[in-house]
Amino acid sequence: MIGSRLRQMVFFSIVALISYVLLVNVLLPQSLGLALDSYSLTIIGKYLCFAMLAVALDLVWGYCGILSLGHAAFFSLGGYAMGMYLMRQIGERGTYGDPILPDFMVFLNWKELPWFWYGFDMFWFAGIMVLLAPGILAFVFGWFAFRSRVSGVYLSIITQALTYALMLAFFRNEMGFGGNNGLTDFKDILGYPVAADGVRVSLMIFSGLALLVTLVLCQKLLSTKFGRILIAVRDSESRTRFLGYRVEHYKLVTFVISAMIAGLAGALYVPQVGIINPGEFSPLASIEVVVWVALGGRGSLYGAALGAIVVNLAKTFFTGFYPEAWLFFLGAIFVFSTIYLPRGILGALEDVLNQIPRQSNGAARGAPL
Repeated sequence: MIGSRLRQMVFFSIVALISYVLLVNVLLPQSLGLALDSYSLTIIGKYLCFAMLAVALDLVWGYCGILSLGHAAFFSLGGYAMGMYLMRQIGERGTYGDPILPDFMVFLNWKELPWFWYGFDMFWFAGIMVLLAPGILAFVFGWFAFRSRVSGVYLSIITQALTYALMLAFFRNEMGFGGNNGLTDFKDILGYPVAADGVRVSLMIFSGLALLVTLVLCQKLLSTKFGRILIAVRDSESRTRFLGYRVEHYKLVTFVISAMIAGLAGALYVPQVGIINPGEFSPLASIEVVVWVALGGRGSLYGAALGAIVVNLAKTFFTGFYPEAWLFFLGAIFVFSTIYLPRGILGALEDVLNQIPRQSNGAARGAPL
């Protein structure tokens, strides 16, 4: 019951944040001075996208027992799909003035647009690819991995190797994705300037709404028979298999859903930060996501979202004042959460709140008549 209240607190905190931004940046006059600036909106939007990525990982790790160290790949693929759409919107306003080819292709003497860039001048096509690209990769990878019954640390290592391989591939100029510079210098999204304050407010609000919808839908999924089977797979895969369930199918479906959520998070992230490059594929990025989930509470979707926001708040502080100490602090967070917070922040809060009624009852029983 208390756990349910904590989840509601996280949910309504996000609702309150969205409502506040909508109120002070859209409804109230700017002369009041309450509106958030562009930097704050961008930071909040990033945190919300990271929270969605953490929820995606928690779905497969916390409820299905699949520790993926490759979710940065799905996040980045969704980001690149959105980045390709944004690059196609630049047109003749680019440095070289080519109406079709992005600037980096002109610089590299590309003569025509690669076939895999076709259709990205249309938002609906890019929106489909935001989900389809990571979904297909997750399906192909999961089909072979789960059919072969690869699990545990071996699966984690393979997912990390996949991410690293994609990072190396996207660094190459011949791939047609901008090489080590990636995709940047975006101008418009749906005909509106990306840098405009109204667009930044809208992107931040959409990120928050997407996170809320993701949390609700994932919670609904886990409350069904499908979700109960996932938990059974996590707790005892061999016993679940013995009972006649096709464990590899449940793992595959969950892995694909998780990848598509991560891709959507990446797509919302890119127009807010204004760039996507192969560095987003870094294995370290996937490891950071694991830390978010571990700190917030594995097996608690709302805890995973909370962990992502808390760790990134700390990262913003440390990289601003003590950048050389950030990686040490990140490692300390993981060790601390593993030893002292095995159920994460949300689990620790639940334990504390559960102790209060017991102490009150004990005090009442011990009070003199």
